[in-house]
Amino acid sequence: MESGVHWSLWISGTALGLAGSLHCAGMCGPLMLALPRTGQSRAAWLFGRLLYHLGRVSTYAGIGVAVGLLGRSLSWVGIQRWVSLGIGLLLLGGLLWKRLWHSPFGSWTLPAWLSHGMRDLLRERSLAALYGLGLLNGFLPCGLVYVAAGAATASGSLVHALQFMIAFGLGTVPLTLALTLAPGILPASIRLRTQRGIPWAVAVVGLLLVLRGLALGIPYLSPSVGNAAQPACCH
Repeated sequence: MESGVHWSLWISGTALGLAGSLHCAGMCGPLMLALPRTGQSRAAWLFGRLLYHLGRVSTYAGIGVAVGLLGRSLSWVGIQRWVSLGIGLLLLGGLLWKRLWHSPFGSWTLPAWLSHGMRDLLRERSLAALYGLGLLNGFLPCGLVYVAAGAATASGSLVHALQFMIAFGLGTVPLTLALTLAPGILPASIRLRTQRGIPWAVAVVGLLLVLRGLALGIPYLSPSVGNAAQPACCH
């Protein structure tokens, strides 16, 4: 049981990250292109970019720990099933709302500590600054991160939430890194198709959460109430 739930969350988290890669590149592309150079060689430049992405994934891992503790607490009081069902319905409802009324997320206003911290780190030319920029980047307001955090909370397990958020972060790395290395690597048609895949990935995550919350007795996918609560007691 534990292994099955683990892999379903890992796969869905990675898929969500991969589908959202172009969204991430569009939102954070200017920042990635403005990252300071820490060496003259191509290898040093690449290592610095990898450190930046490691910082992002580290922040997502920290978010995973926080929401995992919350989800485990909710599981202990017996409402984790309803949390999973509620978050899944919210994700599906949000997709429907955007589809019918074309209502995007509102504009974001960055907290002063975040904008000032990133501005100061951009002036430095060190590996530590690149890692720090990645850490702060993970706190940038992003609808996809909120979707991932909601799904991680609904897992009801600290370990599973952590792994889901790490999977999400790693899923965003390949394409964003490739676009940084070669901005013209993907034709516009492929970028458009990938962008269109984001709602489908969110829908899959939402459906998985709804099925998990319904507790239909389907192994790994929608376990019964007793089995669904069991993994949370093991961490």
